[in-house]
Amino acid sequence: MVKAKIKRRIAPIVPDRLSKTPVLLLEGPRGVGKSTLLSAFAAGIGVQVIDLDRDDFLRLATASPTAAVSGTPPVLIDEYQRAPALLDAIKARLNQRTIPGMALLAGSASFESLPPDAQGLTGRIQRLPIMPFTQTEIDSSASQLMARAFDGDLQHTTDLSPTNRGQYVQRVMRGGMPLALQQGSEADRYRWFEGHVRQSIDRDAGELRRIGRKTNLLDTLIRVVGQTGSVLSVNKVARDVAPTWETVAAHLELLESLFLVTRLPAWGVTVLPRSIDKPKIHVVDSGIGAYLLRLSSAKLARFDPAALTEFGHLLESFVVQDVIRQTTWLDWPIMAGYWRTRDMVEVDLVLERYDGTVVAIEVKAGDSIKPNQFSGLVKLRDRLGKAFAAGLVFYTGKSGYLADNRIHVLPVDRLWQPAPR
Repeated sequence: MVKAKIKRRIAPIVPDRLSKTPVLLLEGPRGVGKSTLLSAFAAGIGVQVIDLDRDDFLRLATASPTAAVSGTPPVLIDEYQRAPALLDAIKARLNQRTIPGMALLAGSASFESLPPDAQGLTGRIQRLPIMPFTQTEIDSSASQLMARAFDGDLQHTTDLSPTNRGQYVQRVMRGGMPLALQQGSEADRYRWFEGHVRQSIDRDAGELRRIGRKTNLLDTLIRVVGQTGSVLSVNKVARDVAPTWETVAAHLELLESLFLVTRLPAWGVTVLPRSIDKPKIHVVDSGIGAYLLRLSSAKLARFDPAALTEFGHLLESFVVQDVIRQTTWLDWPIMAGYWRTRDMVEVDLVLERYDGTVVAIEVKAGDSIKPNQFSGLVKLRDRLGKAFAAGLVFYTGKSGYLADNRIHVLPVDRLWQPAPR
């Protein structure tokens, strides 16, 4: 159980971003802490939050959206997607006078999931993802690993990692959802995840789109999470769940809109020859993934073969999501993807900074690393030349070391442990 209040590393970024755009949208899964972040911001400036989870505010926003957004800027609206007409009212106000900091919105559905006529703010809105906590936030360790990687400034030490395999298992299985972190046992977390998934399917998905059979949507989610860390195969899910490819594709789009899963696009398709263009799929929170895959500490302690394979894929999603979240704190925009060729050369995660600098990452569940396990990083480094700042191989072993030119082997816990001095 994590008892202490966790500080968001992204919190100081919110007022800065809002000062540079007419509308700032905080978007992420339900229950991740967007409302807490919005309320703290509102308290600091003495402004009322229009929370559309309250019936009175929802009725106001639905009946009179212009009145709802007429207050002194910034207008603060929580769960804005429940009344999409508010976006037209904000647009009308911006048409009269466009200023930075007009509105700060928070929502549990992606902007793309709204009806096309509700997306008129394109070009006047910035989106800031608010996702489950990173491990460095949970531990209050202020890791700067990704900034150092882009600067080519990774140091090593003879100190061994303090984290054992059982502790990695616990971190992956608890994930980063705030309320899940407060549960006292694995069974309590299981029940919390069960309720969270049920609400996402029964209520939130229904608000976005009319669903005929919610059981099919849950089945789709379970089977898509079964592919986490892998190249997405919609056809495979369709064979198991739904009568048509189109139905599964629509379900997948809806699950992404609710921030339960996310597609990681292929990187390098237009730059490097023989690169494939199919996306990978990742569960957004590893704790939810462990629940849906029915993983447990007991199964992993018994070295159940199927459970160990699923844990390896889930560990990749755990690392990939944690790294991507850490990049949202950096000054430069970062594009994330993965690289795979038709010759089956693969790199799990490629991060490209706005200036073209690249950091590439491989994730291994084992406690030792052989050179052939980072051959994809070597090939990518050789193709990119000076643009390749660093390659990181995360594993569950104890030592960090330089394995090759600009390629570093690191224990997974370097994502949250303080940097070596």
